[in-house]
Amino acid sequence: MKYKLIALDVDGTLLDDEHRLSAENKAAIAEVTRHGGQIVLCTGRSPQNSIPFMEEMGLTGYVLGHNGAATVRVEDRKVLHQYELDARGLDPYIAYCRERGIHFDINTAFDMYVDNVEHLSQEALFMYEHFRIVPASLPAWDEFREPIVKFTVFTKPDILDEAHREWDTWGGAYNILRSGEFFIDFMHPDASKGNALMNLARQLDVRQEEVLAIGNYYNDISMLTYAGLGIAMDNSPVEVKAASKAVTGTNNEHGVRDALLKYCLA
Repeated sequence: MKYKLIALDVDGTLLDDEHRLSAENKAAIAEVTRHGGQIVLCTGRSPQNSIPFMEEMGLTGYVLGHNGAATVRVEDRKVLHQYELDARGLDPYIAYCRERGIHFDINTAFDMYVDNVEHLSQEALFMYEHFRIVPASLPAWDEFREPIVKFTVFTKPDILDEAHREWDTWGGAYNILRSGEFFIDFMHPDASKGNALMNLARQLDVRQEEVLAIGNYYNDISMLTYAGLGIAMDNSPVEVKAASKAVTGTNNEHGVRDALLKYCLA
């Protein structure tokens, strides 16, 4: 098989809009692995709520979580690499969010923290339940014992647009990514799906031209352009399609299956 390492985004790509893994995608992935391909999930999610999909598919290997900020081995959940961001530099962004009632969370490789977990809004509670993750209350910076790898802001798209424009004028040392319609992620400037995928490919002695990646959003562009073949879902924004070498079906129409059948199993 031409492609030895296949990187899949999760939400909007592998899963449908109800965050379900289809039997069609699952069967195609099983066939790819039988032919020697290695599947890696490359996602904005935490390893905590993405590893279960690897287990559901009967896969071992790796998850590149938090948009590539944390690389974790599935079998023993060992963190192999992580990009630690400057936590104290987040203080003005946190103040901005608190002043405007914008929800945010702080992430280590496996854990998530929010302001006043007992007083989360119904929207935030629904979002965390939907993504199968349970946050804890945010401690003081000096109480953290694990590196902080991601700061995520969650609110309405128009408010996010305004905040993003404002933050772009601040400068600062973060990779600020729009990772979904309702999300902006802050990470170490070197943290990206593309860099994490490149590092893993080198570790596994897989050449760049032997890497295939499938994604659907702006945070996927770095891995789509790194891969020997980057494939955009049909539900992707036009900029993501333009950064890709091919386009497959939508996430609700088993587009991952179609791409694997065409480019890996034909």
